[in-house]
This record gives sequence, structure tokens and C-alpha cells, in this order.
Amino acid sequence: MKSENYNKKTVFLFDLDGVLIDSEKEYSRIWATVNHEFPSGQPELERIIKGCTLDKILADHYPDADVQRKVVVRLYELEGKMHYEYLPGAEELLGALKERNIPAALVTSSNDDKMAHLDEELPDLRNFFSFIVTADLISRSKPDPEGYLLGASKLNGDPRKSVVFEDSLQGVKAGRASGAFVVGVAGTLPAETLAPYADIVVHSLTEIDLDSLLKTLDAR
Repeated sequence: MKSENYNKKTVFLFDLDGVLIDSEKEYSRIWATVNHEFPSGQPELERIIKGCTLDKILADHYPDADVQRKVVVRLYELEGKMHYEYLPGAEELLGALKERNIPAALVTSSNDDKMAHLDEELPDLRNFFSFIVTADLISRSKPDPEGYLLGASKLNGDPRKSVVFEDSLQGVKAGRASGAFVVGVAGTLPAETLAPYADIVVHSLTEIDLDSLLKTLDAR
């Protein structure tokens, strides 16, 4: 399939952690550490916050302003030591989209500070995207679809003809609420947890057949 044959309202919308980069296990460890040092009262904090923005995490679990400041300092200290790598199939899929001139947007709960560190670790990642939606650009965290609707709008896409790739429960719910075709990426969560809110579930992006997916989107 040549790039000129795909529906021009089709755009690809990607979550970051656990979909494109291998960071979810490290983030679980980091938030478990933060929760141990600054008890939130939620014993599985690292599990229930997946897909949430930092502002929402702080508002929901650390309402005290002084504690919030300490949590942020510790979080940034731990994040600054992280090393990011592509998950299997991620770089190849992004490269194929760029080669065909199919627009893609990154829709992440990460803020600009984290993205700056990511740029240092994977300087080529940003070049795959026509637009990047960070937590600093939205007012409502996943499972609200605001981020995905913004990403589609910035690329002049039609959500119904577009696809969302997500690994978190909040994320697949956001994708479903946006009206997009949702690909759940199992790993952070088991496939059966994502399946009720996803159109298909894969275990890695190596399983994506781009031509087949484009035909599915065009038929919606």
C-alpha cells in the first residue's frame, strides 16, 4: 500500500511509556520508592496511577503542598537516572509511518521536564511526530479523551479513522472515548484487562501489520 492510498483523515496516536519506550517497570519501582518515602495511604500507588499526569497524581494522593514539593524533587531525582530504550517494533513502526508520510502524534502523560530528559536519551524520537501532546497542554488526564482529541485535531485527523496505541487501563479508556480504533499493548497490564476497551490487543508492536491496519481504519 502506498502512502497516497491511505485515508487522509487517518492519524496514528501513541502513548509513550510501555508502548514506545521500555520504562513502565522502572516507573513502578520509582513510584514504589516515592510511596515508601512519602506514604500516600495507597499501598499499590504505582499500579493505580498508570496513565495519569503528575498533577493528577499529586492532587489525588498528595494534597499537602509541602509534601507535593518534596515528592516532585525526589521524583525528578530518580527520573534523572533513568535510561530509555525503544520497545520491540516501536522504532520500525514509527519509521514506516514517516516513510509513508502518515501523520503521527505522541500523546503522553509526561510533562516537559521528562520530555527534555527523553530528548537526551533518544534524540531521534521527536522527529517521528508531527505534534507532541504533553501533560502541560491538557487540563484533564486520561481516561478523559482530551489528549487524543487534541492530537488528532492538530494533525487534521478524524478520530474515527485514526488509531490509538495504549498500554494502561486509563489509556485504552481514553482512546475508546475519543472514538478511535484502539490497539491495546499488553505488558504493563495483561491482555484480558485491556481487551474490554480495545479493538485489538497485541503483546508488542512487532505484531502490527501496517497495511492491514490502514485498511481497517479506512473501512470505519
